[in-house]
Amino acid sequence: MAVNRDYVGRTFPASEPYEVSRVKIADFAAAIGDSNPVYTDRAAAQAAGHADVIAPPTFAIVVSIVGSGAAIADPGLGLNYAMVVHGEQRFEYSRPITAGDVLTAQATITDIKDAGRNVMLTTSTQIRTVDGEHVCTALSTLVERGGAG
Repeated sequence: MAVNRDYVGRTFPASEPYEVSRVKIADFAAAIGDSNPVYTDRAAAQAAGHADVIAPPTFAIVVSIVGSGAAIADPGLGLNYAMVVHGEQRFEYSRPITAGDVLTAQATITDIKDAGRNVMLTTSTQIRTVDGEHVCTALSTLVERGGAG
């Protein structure tokens, strides 16, 4: 089954709220090998001008994957996930993710195009506080190998 191009522009419901904790941030920083004290030490984070510890920039993937996952798992999209590789990821921040944030992620499929024998699917996931404050936009491109033509 081919990827359904009618999904371009489709926005999916926002994810359930995700509560960011100091422990989750510290665990993520340890997993990626980043020992910056603003990720683990509240006093260091406050000295740097933050209210509490902040998350490494790539922590947004933890939140965004739930929103974008709903999009790519939609059976009507027709994406063969067994053939998918991650093509590109970037984050555009309004402010850092901070311990205590309660966030949701809402994905939109922004583009589907062929690239040789592959299909490239791009999503834009808006990460906001439950109060509606924009924190980050996660932009992701997935490549379905062999899905074109």
